[in-house]
Amino acid sequence: MTHRILIVDDEPNIVMSLEFILEQSGFETAVARDGDEALQEVERFHPDLVLLDVMMPRRDGYEVCQTLRAAGWRDLRIVMLTAKGRETEVAKGLAVGADAYITKPFSTRELVEQVRTLLGEAG
Repeated sequence: MTHRILIVDDEPNIVMSLEFILEQSGFETAVARDGDEALQEVERFHPDLVLLDVMMPRRDGYEVCQTLRAAGWRDLRIVMLTAKGRETEVAKGLAVGADAYITKPFSTRELVEQVRTLLGEAG
């Protein structure tokens, strides 16, 4: 079974590189470019995992994560991606329901490994 990953980021270069590396790694991907679109795309695409940027238009990643958890998406894995790496931001991300928190810039290899681990795939 191919796992589905929703990429939520408003930076086109990051979206393009994440789409490429994840599809090359065998995942099916979809993209949302802001928080509202992310919530709609989760309902439509039913991803197994969301790569969620924190700083976005309309709704930030914290609000999207909190909304998804409140709506009952308990089995959905959520990885926060952000340039904000201070302990308080990491703690906030985990408190609202993120499964992992990765700071930018990040290694694509390490990101794919983290995704595989969260999805229960062998490396």
